[in-house]
Amino acid sequence: MYLKKIEGPRAIKLPDGTRMTRADLPAQGVGRWVASRKAAVVRAVRHGLISESEALAMYGISEEELQSWSRAVDRHGEVALKATRLQRYRQL
Repeated sequence: MYLKKIEGPRAIKLPDGTRMTRADLPAQGVGRWVASRKAAVVRAVRHGLISESEALAMYGISEEELQSWSRAVDRHGEVALKATRLQRYRQL
């Protein structure tokens, strides 16, 4: 079996005890960002699976967009990443 050389870890252990690998990340070129995909990217960046700059390049998102996802998770949890909730939480 051949493993491609990568920068950083191949897997991380999350605070809840589960493991997250690069295979758990959304595919590059995602057309539609659902809450679970946003949450996976935020978790990966926060816990060191990928760097912020790597996430921006992989997914073609802006720094502001990634920061807004992160702020939403900080303030209201991962449920705030849902499009229907986003409108409600922005009003607060």
